[in-house]
Amino acid sequence: MAVNLKGRSFLTLMDFTPSEIRYMLDLSHDLKAKKRAGISNYILKGKNIVLLFEKTSTRTRCAFEVGALEEGAHVTYLDQNSSQMGKKESLEDTAKVLGRYYDGIEYRGYKQSVVEDLAKYSGVPVWNGLTDVDHPTQILADMLTIEEHVAKPLNKVKVVFAGDTRNNMTYAWMYGCAKMGMHFVAFGPQELAPSKEVMDRVQEVAKETGAIIEFSSDSASVQNADVIYSDVWASMGEEDQIPARVKLLTPYKVTMELLQKTGNPDVIFMHCLPAFHDFETKMAKEWMDKGFDIREVTDEVFRSRHCVAFDEAENRMHTIKAIMVATL
Repeated sequence: MAVNLKGRSFLTLMDFTPSEIRYMLDLSHDLKAKKRAGISNYILKGKNIVLLFEKTSTRTRCAFEVGALEEGAHVTYLDQNSSQMGKKESLEDTAKVLGRYYDGIEYRGYKQSVVEDLAKYSGVPVWNGLTDVDHPTQILADMLTIEEHVAKPLNKVKVVFAGDTRNNMTYAWMYGCAKMGMHFVAFGPQELAPSKEVMDRVQEVAKETGAIIEFSSDSASVQNADVIYSDVWASMGEEDQIPARVKLLTPYKVTMELLQKTGNPDVIFMHCLPAFHDFETKMAKEWMDKGFDIREVTDEVFRSRHCVAFDEAENRMHTIKAIMVATL
């Protein structure tokens, strides 16, 4: 059956069918191959896109800007200091204005309700670049990366997310795995287990797709994993929680020992970046000086053949480009 996503917003993978997600992945593969071959179609020529960033980002901003420009679109970037949204102008009014100027709007910030309201009031496709409870563009890039490195269809792949399993990355993974019939294990402390509301939502989808979505604090749950995934232990604005989080999450640090427990010599390690894997960053060094090792993954793992984090980072651009092309 033909898939047509023109005019649709991309707010969460829960809004899409497995076949629609498959279409976006196939389009991502195609656009990546064309870029590698030096083929430019300028599919977005004449389109204008605005990027609204309440949270800073390297990969999300660059992926949207480069992806849009390569397909011929014009991009405007607005941070918190460049927009009156929520200050002198309501979100609704801002959305209605931007919808008159732009063909598409990207939002990266805090509340999921903001990106939903932008889509509700703007009248143009809106893309979720990250909120407190979801990160769908990252998951699409991650799935593309898995297809490039794991010789199995997605519905045969087991992903284990190690660490804080009550955050936007874990939830985004649960949504994606549920939709694509994958096996997902949230591996972390009971105190940071996924919420019952999210678990109930994904289990309903899993009944239809055959997905397995589970939580475990036992390292035995990593056995037969194809992917070990991790993220930083303290998100933006949570630095004051670092001492408690280090104590709670250190048993779930990704080490070579953990990779070996999978029993899979070809297991890949993935990370949405930025990652604390050494002490070459100001933050990691300062906390180590205070006696807290905030690294969620060891340098040995991060620099090993298992790590595909930079392939994953590149794929943010190809999948984001596909999302814009598909919806515009």
